[in-house]
Parts: sequence; structure tokens; C-alpha cells
Amino acid sequence: MTYSANLSDLEVARRLADAAREAILPHFRNTATTADNKLDAGFDPVTVADRAAEEAMRAVLAELRPEDSILGEEFAPTTGDSGRTWVLDPIDGTRGFISGTPTWGVLIALSDANGPMLGVIDQPYIGERFEGCRGHAQVIGPYGTRPLQTRKTNALEDAILFTTFPEVGTTEDRAGFERVARHVKLTRFGMDCYAYALLAAGTVDLVIEAGLNAYDIQAPIAVIEAAGGIVTNWEGGPAHDGGRALAAANPEIHAAALALLQRA
Repeated sequence: MTYSANLSDLEVARRLADAAREAILPHFRNTATTADNKLDAGFDPVTVADRAAEEAMRAVLAELRPEDSILGEEFAPTTGDSGRTWVLDPIDGTRGFISGTPTWGVLIALSDANGPMLGVIDQPYIGERFEGCRGHAQVIGPYGTRPLQTRKTNALEDAILFTTFPEVGTTEDRAGFERVARHVKLTRFGMDCYAYALLAAGTVDLVIEAGLNAYDIQAPIAVIEAAGGIVTNWEGGPAHDGGRALAAANPEIHAAALALLQRA
């Protein structure tokens, strides 16, 4: 592939997502694809697809944005001199990937000292790409392109809540999540980054998670904020370094959930 040195950051992000798709899809629902465990205690899988996708994205950045830093899940960080960092999770939801569910995704963010300013959540198998940056929030999919806009729900009893793992995090984290879950209309589990995409698309209201890394949350932050939502940590501060995250469709539902998290 041939790249132009004059591409916008959004177009570079799209090229990264294209490269990741090409690297990943041959391995999805492929019985020959195996997973290694990155943990001595517990299970944190990684596949050849994770590594190949990150290598492909890093190769694109080496050509198009060599002055920028890179923070990725699978390989050591690289340091540039621009003050900007591309934050990459080649497959967010590898457990779902090896199980054959189409709720994993490629996460791409561009950040500076103030946090993420551009994000992409890409689901290669479904063919959906959720994009967010200043003045731009859209999903491109098999049924066309449409704007992203978060919901206006402002009462917890009307809210739909997602998290990936029922255990959420520590015992304390679980208590906070359950306190919110007792007040909402519907709670669902196991969607990985796709839950954040659905929040940006206006179909759910809250995502509450813990134990995150920067590469898990920076792209969702940019997409959700561009769509009108809000993402903070459980103290109400910036979440872009990871840890515990509260993503909400609007400030009202965010404030209601945050109050319950802080009481737990």
C-alpha cells in the first residue's frame, strides 16, 4: 500500500484500522488459531492476530507519523518528539475473539498531554467503524454512515448499564458497580469495547469498568465525548490513564451513577 505524507490524523487512524483488519480477519473463527496466556495466575490470552495487528499498525505509523510516540498493548512503547502518542489495542476483547463472538474490536487513539483527542473503535468482522474527534462523530458500517449521538436518559431507573466482567474488579469495585446496577432498568455483561461503541451510538446509557489500562479506554473516551457523552474515573477525574472508568451518555446520568459509586 502507498501512503501520502499529507494525510489528516483521522485518515491515518483509518489506515491503521484498515491494516489491523487485514491482519486479524484471517485468524478469526479459525480453528487453527491458538492463544497464549500472558499470566502465571489467571488467564490473559494473546494470539498471533493481536501481535500481527499491532505490528501492522506500527508499520503504518513508522511511515506516516514517525515523529509520534506509540503506546501499544503487545510491544514496548516507542518515544517520539512531537508530544503526541498513538495508543493502540490491536484486539480489545481477546477472550471474546477466541470464543468467536463479534464484540471485540481494534482501539486506536491519538493523545497529547491533555488526553485523547481522536479515537476509533473498529469491529472488523461486522464491518463497523466508530470514529470520534472534535467536530466529528460517526459510525461507518455495512448499512451506511450515520452520526453518533448519545442518549438523553437522565433517570437511572430508565438506564441500560454494561460492564465486561460480572466481577468488575476488586471486592470494593464490585460493591460500587452493584450499587448502580440495583437502580437501573437493565444490566448486561461481556461486550468489551463494543459496549462503549453502543453508548456512543445512543443505545445504552452507562458503562462501568475497573482494572483498565490506558489502551483499553483512550479510544472509547474520544469517541464517546465526540458523540456527546462523558467519561471519567470513579472520582470524577480524568480516566485516560486507565483504572476505574465510568462512561455515561450525558452529564445527568453520569452524576447519578457517580454519586452511587462514591458511596460504595
